[in-house]
Amino acid sequence: MTPKPKRNYKKEYADFHGTPAQIKARAERNAARKKMGLKKGDPKEVDHKNPLSKGGSNSTRNLRVVARSTNRKKGAGK
Repeated sequence: MTPKPKRNYKKEYADFHGTPAQIKARAERNAARKKMGLKKGDPKEVDHKNPLSKGGSNSTRNLRVVARSTNRKKGAGK
């Protein structure tokens, strides 16, 4: 059996997180955090009632501040 080649995690990370789509998504999430008054290091997260991936927006009507566990349980599109 041939050993698998070693994965280059740094390259995989850079290739994924450096794409224009990921940069745009990160900027939208950061804008929502700023709009809701969350500072860097705050354990709370901003939940999009209608997710950005499903056509939601960053309007204050679509945002709410929730605990991380609440937001992670919801996931995208639920």
